[in-house]
Amino acid sequence: MTQVLMVLSGARVWTLEDGTEHPTGFWAEEFIAPYDIFTEAGYDVTVATPGGVKPVVDEISLSISGGADPLSAKKLKSRLAELADVLENPADLHDQNEEDYDLVFYPGGHAPMEDLAFDEYSGRMLAQRLEAGRPLALLCHAPAAILAAGNPSPFAGRKVTGLSNREELMNSFAKKAKWLLEDELVARGMDYDKGLLPFTSHVVVDGNLYTGQNPQSSKKLAKTLVETLGEQG
Repeated sequence: MTQVLMVLSGARVWTLEDGTEHPTGFWAEEFIAPYDIFTEAGYDVTVATPGGVKPVVDEISLSISGGADPLSAKKLKSRLAELADVLENPADLHDQNEEDYDLVFYPGGHAPMEDLAFDEYSGRMLAQRLEAGRPLALLCHAPAAILAAGNPSPFAGRKVTGLSNREELMNSFAKKAKWLLEDELVARGMDYDKGLLPFTSHVVVDGNLYTGQNPQSSKKLAKTLVETLGEQG
């Protein structure tokens, strides 16, 4: 059976430049859509967080301001309730060996900007995974975790995407951010790529590295991975 390690942030806030803490967590669609696509494909998915702490959903991802109409929000909330046991009992990321998994997948939300961007264990795991040529995928804000892989970055020169500055700054609170993801990926030497229009699906594949730009890329990224893993199998 194909084994997937899905890494969620354990952060509940995103600390801004002025010291205020913006409530956050994982983005509902970015977790649910890939999780369901993977499990429907027959994959065994292990959800892990740093320290094995219970992850929380970003409530904005369940609202109109986060792009979820009332019907979509109702479906997302219902699915989260069904997956409560999975989310309440995550594995400890720091106990995981990436070699045990056929795919390592990081969903986003602002939360990775708070913890995974600075998690040394996660950074070493990502660098090892990249160098070994094993499938690795990061979605929306999750490429922030790449920053923990070091500077100079082993990801330098690789083509990636992630939430763009233009998309980020549509959030009023983002104007107070300490840093923006697109800027940091470029600063670390990555070949950043984005779609022509904000908040439209955009997936980038560079060898074993798969990245999705935004929540709208969730399904396409997961389906691309299933197609690839199917070909490998």
